[in-house]
Amino acid sequence: MTARQGKLIGTRPRDPAERWVGAGQGGPSSTVKADIFTARLTIDVTPALRGRIKVAAFERGLTVADMLRALLEERFGTPPGDTGKATS
Repeated sequence: MTARQGKLIGTRPRDPAERWVGAGQGGPSSTVKADIFTARLTIDVTPALRGRIKVAAFERGLTVADMLRALLEERFGTPPGDTGKATS
């Protein structure tokens, strides 16, 4: 048997899904998230509403999370004197 020239053992080309997952790491939004405290909010919606939300976010070029954060901030805003820090 002859060894393959120019190939490293154990390497393979990245498929589109791996590139997509890797693209979200280390981007500008990850540094913003690291600078502020966040809390997870879970709500139940119908599959139809979830689909409409996802389509709306895609059409605007946003993630669902970013779009919903902006909508909630627009609707509820920050109360006067609130620093945005969580209290227990």
